[in-house]
Amino acid sequence: MSKKESITTRKADPCAGSCPVGRAAQILDGRWTTRIVRDLLPGRRRYSELLRSLAGISPKVLSARLHFLEEEGVVSKTTYPEVPPRTEYELTARGYRLQPVIAAMAAFGQSLED
Repeated sequence: MSKKESITTRKADPCAGSCPVGRAAQILDGRWTTRIVRDLLPGRRRYSELLRSLAGISPKVLSARLHFLEEEGVVSKTTYPEVPPRTEYELTARGYRLQPVIAAMAAFGQSLED
């Protein structure tokens, strides 16, 4: 993805709809997506907590990725009518089904250090 290309304007993979691996890759695509899912596995997190835990991510990219994951049914967003407004994100049942994928990636990453 080029720097100018928006997260939401990426061209869809024509095989993603018919290929389960392609569809999963389409959802997990992007530098930050798996890390966002990883950080939401323990439970609900506020936007500011995610921004702090994901060192190096820009607020714009975090917002775009969370919005995309919400559209895909992986993340749910709750906004509380407070001053200042409080927004929390958590994984949906679909999002929690990614736990073994994240665990396998962590195990693979750990094996590279051995």
